[in-house]
Amino acid sequence: MIPVHEAHGKFVDHLKNQGRSSATVLAYGKDIEQLGDFLNELNKNRVSEINLKDLQAFMAKLSKEGYTPKSISRKTNSTKTFFRFLKINDFITDDPATLLEHPKFEMKPPRILSKTEYRALRDAARADTRMSAIIELLLQTGIRIGELARLKITDVKFSTGSKTGELHVPAGESYPDRTVPLNKAGETALKRYLEIRPATRDDTLFVTKTGRPLLVRNIRTAIDRYFKLAGIRDAKVNDLRHTFVAHHLMAGTSLVLVSKLAGHKRLATTEKYLNLIQGRLEEPVKLEEL
Repeated sequence: MIPVHEAHGKFVDHLKNQGRSSATVLAYGKDIEQLGDFLNELNKNRVSEINLKDLQAFMAKLSKEGYTPKSISRKTNSTKTFFRFLKINDFITDDPATLLEHPKFEMKPPRILSKTEYRALRDAARADTRMSAIIELLLQTGIRIGELARLKITDVKFSTGSKTGELHVPAGESYPDRTVPLNKAGETALKRYLEIRPATRDDTLFVTKTGRPLLVRNIRTAIDRYFKLAGIRDAKVNDLRHTFVAHHLMAGTSLVLVSKLAGHKRLATTEKYLNLIQGRLEEPVKLEEL
């Protein structure tokens, strides 16, 4: 008859022991904490007392409070994961979250920047050497924003002689490390940035003016600002990654290679872009012209 608050603590420890990212642990932890607060209002203080109707009531309350279906779906996933943990560890005999349904919502297709938008974004950030390098790297390598924030100086290998430049992308929570080519545009932007990068003992590639690692939320905010300056509407940071994948496929790069460069776990993830790019441009994309 374990109390909800104690189960919550054990669940967070379990996630940490699994090697989940700090962001994932924090998000799941807060979701279950919020659920625990709601259950406390119902005087359901032990996990064995919770039933499906309690969980459905929690999700309904979130909806009334203005949470989006996408946010509620994420909290539903957290709840299901929490109760699976309880069931596997014999803290409960029946899992009430098994029949808990995700809310229905329409997933918008990835936003692919046109060639004009692609160039406009680069032009908008050109005077900001650090952000110009960040945007260029996201566009030219297709790495995730979290991967970019974790890059070290030693992950960058500039071209020498006949050997092309490379970027080592360290392994993340659910994907292995990989190496992606670093083209001339990416190299040029990075070299310009490294010339003005603040002196610091921290070997994180992108740092603040005081030499501390640049956080994902700061990178996201800055890129959103440059989207506005460039006149690009309804775009998000992840759309730079979508653009990388789509433009490579439109340029004729093989599906298998694009999947490998993007770090997709399944080829099917990359294949989804094929329908998206049909009829996108009047003429094939030439990567060297972007």
